[in-house]
Amino acid sequence: MDFTLTDEQKMVQDTVRRFVERELMPLENEVMQNEGKYSTGIEPGLYHELQMKAKELGFWGINTPEEYGGANLGAVMSALIAIEMGRTLVPFTFGGNADNILYHGNEWQKKEYLIPTIEGTRHSCFALTEPGAGSDPSAIRATAVKDGKHWVLNGQKVFITGGNEADFAMVFAVTDRAKPPQNGGVTCFLVDREMGWTSRPVHTMGGWSPAELFFENVRVPEDHVLGEVGMGFSLGMQWIGQGRWLIASRCAGTAERLLQMALDYSKQRVTFGQPIADRQAIQWMIADSAVEIQATKWLALHAAWKVDQRLDNRHEASMAKLYGAGMANRVVDRVMQIHGGMGYTREMPIERWYRDLRVTRIYEGTDEIQHFIIARALLKGYVKVGTWD
Repeated sequence: MDFTLTDEQKMVQDTVRRFVERELMPLENEVMQNEGKYSTGIEPGLYHELQMKAKELGFWGINTPEEYGGANLGAVMSALIAIEMGRTLVPFTFGGNADNILYHGNEWQKKEYLIPTIEGTRHSCFALTEPGAGSDPSAIRATAVKDGKHWVLNGQKVFITGGNEADFAMVFAVTDRAKPPQNGGVTCFLVDREMGWTSRPVHTMGGWSPAELFFENVRVPEDHVLGEVGMGFSLGMQWIGQGRWLIASRCAGTAERLLQMALDYSKQRVTFGQPIADRQAIQWMIADSAVEIQATKWLALHAAWKVDQRLDNRHEASMAKLYGAGMANRVVDRVMQIHGGMGYTREMPIERWYRDLRVTRIYEGTDEIQHFIIARALLKGYVKVGTWD
């Protein structure tokens, strides 16, 4: 086995790290002060300027097919980039990307929605979760009823990332109550905001501000069905599953930054005549954190490697998400403990990360759902204990 990064991977990793250190980390105080003011904590004009700087470095559409102007760097490279991006609390993403399920659109839909999203002139949101349908997306209650050449949508969505800024939504609604949601009962629609849906922010404990969406007799033309009528559930699962190992990757980067802060502070902070780095209690917290970070990185990179090999990575992605999210929450708690009262203040980014990281154990599949997925694969024999890929 060769775990060495290729020259290309090292170059990309180094370039992204420099971008994070030079362009994003200096904005962290501003982001903390602007909490709740902007969706990203950064003034939109400056955010666009940063994306253009990244584009000049070649970071535009990192997973977008080359035919659409993207770099198509692959899953392992994306995981390495996510690790580096996790080192800052600035919620920045490179431009030139679009939701993976938009590629299932027909040629007109690609021209109207996919390409403008890649170019950054349109903004989407993924609207599946409802007040009573979070971990169980098959329980959605939003409905779409056919009326001539339109579908009439009614319902409510909640915890929708980007929903306050989006000009169109990918909305999942029940179109046939007689069929199970997983097999013909749910359809995905491309719904422009100008068609009549509204949104409002959902205030959370962290810097993340999702939205609540409302659909009241919203009329959607029949040619705005994404994919096929009744096949929306499979599209939704494609969207959800593709991000779990990236969450773990970003958690690893965040935890590495936090661990470095703990190392630096523990050498400087003196109690009873000695740096606290000399104390066994501190050393154990540092050692445990380092081990767990390393484990998360390999779990995430293995899940990404399976994607590049065109192998089913659902089991590995769930393990990476479950372990990585828990790891990041444990590490930030230890780092705050090492910093003591200073870590609890807003003078440092630790308390913001403490709040922000908690959601990683909830979104895109709760810890409990990941346990269920992992156990089911083992109990049903989809994955064999003690075997390689």
